[in-house]
Amino acid sequence: MDRLFLDANVLFSAAYRPEAGLGQFWKLNNTILCSSHYAIEEARINLTDNMQKRRLAMLARRVRVFDASPRELSGGVSLPEKDVPILLAAMEAEATHLITGDLRHFGPYLGRKLEGILVLSPSDYLNKRRGL
Repeated sequence: MDRLFLDANVLFSAAYRPEAGLGQFWKLNNTILCSSHYAIEEARINLTDNMQKRRLAMLARRVRVFDASPRELSGGVSLPEKDVPILLAAMEAEATHLITGDLRHFGPYLGRKLEGILVLSPSDYLNKRRGL
């Protein structure tokens, strides 16, 4: 069973535009959706419309929430300070995948494992699930 850690930008996009297709994550079988208070709050802060914020709250209720535990990242992992709590919370969640649209910071790690967690874009994960 896959344990998917959803980054703030995935949560934001799913709440911002429900027709964008990211809602598919909430319909997947044999998956556990995870995120963190930090990621949920980051998504909420960036949403401006009350309907979008309500949609985010509804989506977040169906996600297991974890928080970062202080620990060291292995050598060779270089992330901005604001993204470190995302990876640490994914580790705390024992996620199998980190799902992110943050190509600027996580882009160099797409398709690779960071701390044992496979980093994928939402479309890459969904295509993998469809067998594409």
